[in-house]
Formats: sequence, C-alpha cells, structure tokens
Amino acid sequence: MKLYKLLQDIEVIESWQEKNVNIEGIAYNSKKIKPGDLFVCIKGNKTDGHRYIPQAIEKGAVAIIVEDYQQVPNIPQFRVKDTRQALAALSHAYYNHPSEKMKVIGITATNGKTSTSFMINAILEKYELKTGIIGTVMVKYGNYIEPSILTTPESLDLQRYFSQMRRQNVSHVVMEVSSSALELNRVGNVDFDIVTLNNIGREHIDLHGSFDKYFEAKASLIRNAKPSAWAILNLDCPYSKSLIDETQAKVLTFGVKDRTGHLSCSHLDLSTGRPKFKVQIQKPIKVGEIEYKPQEFRVDLSVPGYHSVYNSMVAIAIGLLSGVPIPVIQEAINSFKGVERRFQIIYDGNIKIIDDHFANPGNINVTLETLSMMDYNNLHLIYAIRGSRGVTTNRENARTMVKWASKLGIKELVATLSKSHVGEKDRVTDEEIEVFKEIMDEAKIKVHLFDELPEAISYGLSNVSKDDIVLLAGCQGMDYGAKVALEEIYKLKPDMDKRELFGALQNRIAGIS
Repeated sequence: MKLYKLLQDIEVIESWQEKNVNIEGIAYNSKKIKPGDLFVCIKGNKTDGHRYIPQAIEKGAVAIIVEDYQQVPNIPQFRVKDTRQALAALSHAYYNHPSEKMKVIGITATNGKTSTSFMINAILEKYELKTGIIGTVMVKYGNYIEPSILTTPESLDLQRYFSQMRRQNVSHVVMEVSSSALELNRVGNVDFDIVTLNNIGREHIDLHGSFDKYFEAKASLIRNAKPSAWAILNLDCPYSKSLIDETQAKVLTFGVKDRTGHLSCSHLDLSTGRPKFKVQIQKPIKVGEIEYKPQEFRVDLSVPGYHSVYNSMVAIAIGLLSGVPIPVIQEAINSFKGVERRFQIIYDGNIKIIDDHFANPGNINVTLETLSMMDYNNLHLIYAIRGSRGVTTNRENARTMVKWASKLGIKELVATLSKSHVGEKDRVTDEEIEVFKEIMDEAKIKVHLFDELPEAISYGLSNVSKDDIVLLAGCQGMDYGAKVALEEIYKLKPDMDKRELFGALQNRIAGIS
C-alpha cells in the first residue's frame, strides 16, 4: 500500500522529507520492524518509541509517525497529535477496515467480561455462526488459538486478528474491552455493533488515577457507540444505568433486582450454587425482521455463582439481538460449562476445590456471596496476593474478604506471594504485603504467608476434612493453583484415575505450561 493513501486516514500536523514510498507493514515495536515498514512511535508508561527510531531505520523502516519532531535524515516523517490514535486508524486502513465486515460485540465490565464473552460465543456457535473471540484468556477463531498477553490487544494486533478472522469468514466477533484499551485507543476505529457495560467497581483505580477517570474510560464504549448499534445496560448497576440517555445507540436494559427493563429475572434458586431462574421479556424487542414479544422462559445454568446470573442475562440479550431463537439460547446457555478460573469447580469428591480469579471487591463479593448460599462444612481460603496493583486495590480486596469472614467462619487463611509463578509485572511489593497483613491483623484473622504457591496449597490442603470447600483465590499468582492442587490430591490418592482427576484442566490455557 502506498504511504499517501494510508495517511488519508489520519490528520498530519507537519511533515518532513515527504516521499510516497510503498508500505509493506506497520510496527510500533522497533524489535519487530521488517524492511518496508511504517514505524509508529508510541509513548508508553515505561518507554518512548521515539527513542528507538535509529534502530527502526537500521532494520528497514521507510517512514515514521511521531508526536515530536526527530532529527533523522533521509526518511519521511509525519507528526500527529496522538500516535496511539494514529496507530489505530492506520491499522484499520492497512487491513482494509475488517471490523466493518463483521458483527463486533464489545463487552466491558469490572467483573465477568471473560465469562460473559464465552457464554455469548457458546450461544452464537450453537446457532452455527462462525465466531471469533478476543479476551483475557485467549484469541480464538477457527482452529487457531493463541494465549492472550493483554485483555484487549494493541490496535495493530487487534486489526490483524480481525483481518485474519475475516479471511476465515468469521461473521461475529466477541471481544473483551478493558478500561486501559479504551483509554489508550486500542479499540479506536473498531466498528462495534453491540456494546455492553455489565457492571463497574473499584478495579484499576491506581492505573487510571481515580474512580471517575476509570468510569469515564469504561463509559466511552457506550457513549461512542454508533446510532445503528445496540447498547446493553444493567439497571442494577447505577453507573451502567446512568448511561441510558448518554448514547446514540439503541438501548436494551436488563436487571435481576430491578425488573423494569426489557429483560428481567424471576424465581431465582441458588441452593445448589448453580442458578435456576426464569427470564422474562417484558418489553417487545425488535431486531430487523425479528420481534421478540413479551414472554418468559426457563434457564438452568451448569456454571455456579450469583454472578453467573448477570453474565447469562447479558449473553441472552446479545443472543436475542443476534437473531438466535430462544430454544437455541436456552440449550447453549444451559450446557455451557464455564470458563477456567471463574468459580470453576476443579474437584468434587469428599471435598470441593473451587478455582476463582478473585480479582477485585466486586468479584470477591459475588464469589463469597455464592459460597454463603452453598452447603458445606468448613471453608479454606488460599489466596494469592495481587502483585503490582497498588496499595489501594490490595487494601480494598482485603477489606472485602474481612467483611465476609464472620459469615463464612473464616478465622485464618493461607496467603502466597507466588514468587516463582509470576513475572516482574505481577510481583507482590512489600507495601502490598504490609497493607494486606494490616487489614487481616485488625480483623484478628491469622495469615499463614508463604513465598511459593505449592507450599501454600500443600499447607492449605493438609487441614481439610470431609465436606469442606477449598477456595483457590487470586489472579496471576494463582493461575497454576489448580494444577498444583490436583497434583497434591493425586499424591494422597494415587489409585485415582489420573485422566479423570485432571479432566477439569482439559483445554485450559492458564497455568498449564
């Protein structure tokens, strides 16, 4: 593609050494430059792409996009206001606007993005639609699966995935949209057809600077939706509800407690941990030639958790807006087995072992609320402290656990730093350890702290009795916890069928290598 044609999609403030060279590709990482590439200089938190222009030119870059003029000779240079925004627009143009040729569904929330995305994908696949999924766990389309590094990929990578999906005739793409992706323009120029803000809590406050800025980032997905798109909003979340009149998109509302929306939930039964309820369509929903009239239908989820009710309501709404018949939606969502590390029961023998990513106060609340509705003897909590997320996040996570401690009978817990199982970006800091211990000390909860994950799990399982529940809780630090726990069970019960025991980890991405 010729450079000048590509530049039509961005606003150039100034240019130097102009030349209409042929562009073979785009790169924002100088290490990935190939001869003929356009290099876009991104300013990040830890480094500045402008510093790597000499290396990019040496590796074959033929033009550069900058925010600040660079004294480099004999190469076309174009200055823009925001190189991240430019990268999104250039990538969209370079790959021939692929998201415009598919139905793109964007899911943002503090809790439940991953589970909701997989539920939606299950419904669409059951209706024999060709789907792609992009999120925290993986990027998947056709026979291709790639473990994810970011919840939402950088814009260039995202547009490349869209292009590859389009070549495989994918018709519907379900993607998680993180607050960081929205703030950093990773989803700039993506043509969303359905967007939803499921809920919002106090996750990533340290990253964004304040809760207000975090909400503004999340809300932008709804506020910027095109008039022909649908926005699905949760009436039980005041922040989601507040956006009803702040979008040009068509709005579909739902609620579990608030029953005034298009969809509501009734006759909810959580006695087994696995929700059973009725979905009521209370207002007509018209999608093209299809109209869903007021009616109700039953849902019996296979996945446990109160949060699964909300996730499924969003998935059902998107199924309806995608023209999927109600019986197909019911069949798909009832048979959906869940997503790894989202209140996943990995062992159900004389004890239960539940694996949950326990990321933030909202997630912790729904996880522990679900446990409070279940029948068991004692609860054993093994928690991987969140690393490099800041004192605020760790203090609020600890306080949320303390809030449930008396109700769940938690007088002590096992905590781990998972030192050998996390990278540098997830390393637990001294300040994060101290604030966690401080909150637990105030509540008189004894903490057995271990540097390493296997030692923590071994200790936690050593005190378990019949009909107890063991909760493996935490994000990156607990990714390997399920595998470690099942290996411990196998040591204690070597006569067990190993394939059956480790069946819960089949097709798992996190913590297997």
